[in-house]
Amino acid sequence: MITMGATDSIRHDALLALTREHLTFTLPGSGETRIDRRYHHWRWHMGEDNVAWLLLDREDVSTNTLSLAVMAEFDRVLTEIEQAAPRALVLRSAKANGFAAGADISDFTSMVVAAEVRAVVSEGVRHLDRLAALPFPTIAVIHGFCLGGGLELALACRIRIARDDARLGFPEVMLGLHPGLGGTWRSLGLASDPVEAMTLMLTGRTIEARQAKRLNLVDVVVPERHVAGAVQWAIDSKLNLTRKQPLKARAMLSAPVRAFIAAKMVSATEEKAPRQHYPAPYALIDLWREHGGNAATLRSAETESFARMITGETAQNLIRVYFLRERLKAFGKGTSHDIRHVHVIGAGVMGGDIAAWLAKQGLHVTLQDRDVSLIGPAIQRAAKLFAGRRGNRDIRPQLDRLVPDPKGYGLAKADLVIEAVPEQLDLKRQVLADAEARMRTDAILATNTSSLRLESLHSGLRRPGQFLGLHFFNPVARMPLVEVVTHELLEQPVQARVLSLVEAIDKLPLPVKSAPGFLVNRILTPYMLEALLAHDEGVRPEVIDAVAVNFGMPMGPIELADTVGLDVALNVVRSMKGIAGASLPDLPDWFVSLVNDGKLGRKTGQGLYPWKDGKPVKAKVEFKPDPLLEDRLMLPLVNTTMWCVRRGIVIDEDAADAGVIFGTGFAPFRGGPLHYARKRGVNAIVERLQLLADQYGSRFAPDAGWQNLKP
Repeated sequence: MITMGATDSIRHDALLALTREHLTFTLPGSGETRIDRRYHHWRWHMGEDNVAWLLLDREDVSTNTLSLAVMAEFDRVLTEIEQAAPRALVLRSAKANGFAAGADISDFTSMVVAAEVRAVVSEGVRHLDRLAALPFPTIAVIHGFCLGGGLELALACRIRIARDDARLGFPEVMLGLHPGLGGTWRSLGLASDPVEAMTLMLTGRTIEARQAKRLNLVDVVVPERHVAGAVQWAIDSKLNLTRKQPLKARAMLSAPVRAFIAAKMVSATEEKAPRQHYPAPYALIDLWREHGGNAATLRSAETESFARMITGETAQNLIRVYFLRERLKAFGKGTSHDIRHVHVIGAGVMGGDIAAWLAKQGLHVTLQDRDVSLIGPAIQRAAKLFAGRRGNRDIRPQLDRLVPDPKGYGLAKADLVIEAVPEQLDLKRQVLADAEARMRTDAILATNTSSLRLESLHSGLRRPGQFLGLHFFNPVARMPLVEVVTHELLEQPVQARVLSLVEAIDKLPLPVKSAPGFLVNRILTPYMLEALLAHDEGVRPEVIDAVAVNFGMPMGPIELADTVGLDVALNVVRSMKGIAGASLPDLPDWFVSLVNDGKLGRKTGQGLYPWKDGKPVKAKVEFKPDPLLEDRLMLPLVNTTMWCVRRGIVIDEDAADAGVIFGTGFAPFRGGPLHYARKRGVNAIVERLQLLADQYGSRFAPDAGWQNLKP
């Protein structure tokens, strides 16, 4: 049995060594062995100093989450611990990556009735209430991530000791929810500043341990080697009996004060999340405004509101998006990539930013261009990325991993070579052939083409089986998706290694087949083209963008064209004309003239909009819903997604929805374009497309794949 004494130093790696096959603990120095109590997801043992240690170790997974089974066992464990009557209870995780990631959302996916959710959540709250009511000190020791339900579990303890690597937060808003296991009233009751606690819940962001301590959500922050001493101090000093509510928190008990601040919260939230699309943050604000002065009423209101939110369409779709993200991550699992050195050819915006991201993620990167002066701007951008928003990080390790290499010496050593030169077929062919001649024969060669067919690029290569597409999106640091482009000659182990690398660098890998535009640019092209045609008919670009944003897109198609570059958009459209035929109309002549005149959008300061300080300068317009224009913009995107599924460019409908959401920002609360079509009704979609085809032309003709869409 592991004992907890003032001089003991119980390291977390020792806890991890207590495997399921070894259910005994040995007293240091005594040789005495006792058997602990082991469940599927929990284990607990009593130290010789009468301190109980309770470890959360969810069975057969690498990350702790609070499933219904975990919580049911927790109730039984608490009964045993109550009967043992220890001096104190210490709760921590046996997982290396963190305390707990939150509730297991999969438990709720089949619940469509609010009353069923209410009953389940109420039971979970009851379990945490039992923990909070224990008559002896309860101490949560937090390391790694402590999120959502995991943080609510920790808040139910009277004392929280955070290791200095801990990160805490309430990410529920990302799923269209707010805390439901007491997170609202417990965090607001503890916080030194309830407004900051509300901001934490409203934004879903995570905070570091010392920030959590300043907010009073954590009592002590220590390195692992001092955890034992901190636990003993917390027990001996009776820290749990010395709390006093801060003055600012007491002021928030006033209803007029809360009403005033809540109004400001609503205004700030409306700028980022429209109420009609994302109701959860507004429900949270309402909870605090109406019940923030009474913990008892806030407690019951939280449960009712959570049940309404999770059974609503927005939360159900955002939960779907969560599982779509996990699906993409799974493409990168199961294989070790063994890639340590990447050589990037082309230090322009895309190549430079790809190199910077790889170096940030721990890889050694050499960056090649014709002259070192062309690499300099990429290094400057990389330094800003490495420094982060606050600009106070030590960026030397990252910069040391990013090496300017105008002569291309890194080619001979790299495990992976990425070509990222301009989207010109002859240029790319030449660069790829030269790179293959100088690189290792066992290394992987990739192109960052955004639209060219790989068959047109690998025809001159000697080892086409080791060549594939690796399509990052601009801006690289913000866009989560990477399309891993395959072709018939690609060797499967090569694809598996690259998928694994993409997942390892914190991106979402999506396997796609070689076809002009692949998935994302293929479906974006008719969307942006229709916007340009509407503008050609006299519709103001601000109106077009407003309609798309009202649908739920992160930015409108006109602004998007300016952002990616009008020259890039022109190249993508031209590359797809051969396969799309009459389904893609010609670009207006004035658009081609803009490109020829060098007015390429954000990167030149002038495109369809003038740009200032990295933002488009838009005239103010009065927005009015326009269902016809909305369908003209969005249904070509939806229809083309079906086209890509039918042609096998992606493996299935869910992969298509995931790619469009994470590659274009398609309204997440709608669950993906094909999911949106199901909800709206496939017959209604087909009928509307046919009406648009009759009015505007064959580019709107419904794809043949709609008749096979799964219900």
